[in-house]
Amino acid sequence: MRGKTVLITGSTGGIGKETARALVAKGAHVILVGRDRGRAEAAATELGAEAETADVCEPADVRDLAERVRARHGGLDVLINNAGANTDRRRLNRAGVEVMAAAHVLTPYVLTRELMRDGGRVVNVTGGIPGAPIELDNLQAERRFMGWTFSQYNHTKTMMMAMSCRMAERMRERGVAVNVAYPGHGHTPMNRRLPLSAFPYAYRPVAPLVKVLAPLLFGDLTKPSRSSVHLASSQEVAGVTGAYFGMDCRRRPWPATVLDERVREAVWELCEKLAG
Repeated sequence: MRGKTVLITGSTGGIGKETARALVAKGAHVILVGRDRGRAEAAATELGAEAETADVCEPADVRDLAERVRARHGGLDVLINNAGANTDRRRLNRAGVEVMAAAHVLTPYVLTRELMRDGGRVVNVTGGIPGAPIELDNLQAERRFMGWTFSQYNHTKTMMMAMSCRMAERMRERGVAVNVAYPGHGHTPMNRRLPLSAFPYAYRPVAPLVKVLAPLLFGDLTKPSRSSVHLASSQEVAGVTGAYFGMDCRRRPWPATVLDERVREAVWELCEKLAG
């Protein structure tokens, strides 16, 4: 990884920070991205990285970030779209886009399009419990935000997977690999802050117990960072694109909804429309 420039969103804490720590140790120049300038600079000082700030829920912030990174570095060798957002009700950003669709789908689309060098690698980090059918009439939670097992968080993480499949096809001629990593669960700052109302109805009875056990079961954040580090740096996956990897760093089958051409096209068209 020496000589490689890597940008990781959502990397001032949690899984993203551990991913950054591992890649700095491999010799990469890592750009940490977080919303809070103080936290970003503190993490960068600790790890020996570069600090950047942006709100990945806001398209204008993301475009400004891309311009600054392009001006300083020309482009990226590795992009890890790790940042997540999880709200307990439908919220729109300043551009009128549902915030989780913006953070999980639109931002990875824009940063990949704007910053990747030929031959680079993109790692899009899914999460939660992805894989349920993508609802084409509900991409921005226009119809429902929460259900018995449905949540917009899981929905947009699955949408990210569909976008990644299409992006891999589009970037193949440039030699840019686009893959998806599933990290598993981690006792991250975002998860610690989640209110009960952010869980689908079926999971709410067990959510308090999970929160109590999480520090013991999911406290080691080096484990959920492994799949991202593997896809970003390993020669084992050189040339691999359009693939989904589990927390054990092994390939997994795509969910059926992600393989549906209508779904991939609908998500791609949404990204093109919102990105302008």
